[in-house]
Amino acid sequence: MDEMKLLNLLADNPRATITDLADILGEKESDIESGIKDLENKKVICGYHTVINWDKTNEDHVDAMIGVSAKPERENGYDKIAERIAKFPEVSSLYLISGSSEFLLSINAKTMREVSDFVGEKLAPLDGVSSTVTMFVLKKYKVNGVNIAIENEEDDDRLPISL
Repeated sequence: MDEMKLLNLLADNPRATITDLADILGEKESDIESGIKDLENKKVICGYHTVINWDKTNEDHVDAMIGVSAKPERENGYDKIAERIAKFPEVSSLYLISGSSEFLLSINAKTMREVSDFVGEKLAPLDGVSSTVTMFVLKKYKVNGVNIAIENEEDDDRLPISL
């Protein structure tokens, strides 16, 4: 079985049925099931997620991106600091990055106050964290490849280019 084709199909549609995947790939359903389980066990497939446009619900929801400057630890580099940050349930994503900060993390909360409390009371006081920069998401246009705030995707006003 072509694992890359399977992964691409699941990335495009995580709700695809085993039957549909088997038909597309020309494989037995049992092979697809065992292939997916194997990829999950190897942590190649790490989860299945739904993209929600919270602006269209009646729920309070705030997203923030936080740049974190940190000092690496001897023999562990940034890994131990990342492990401590990742344990907070407020953190939905955490990345080691290049640039003016060492980490970029995203936070989901109900209010800006919750984000502020998290940064001030939990994140900033951590050993190894030297500074933070909090940026609140004002509007989302595209999330994980899905246009969520663009009403009519067919009206593409970009100019064509030729090579």
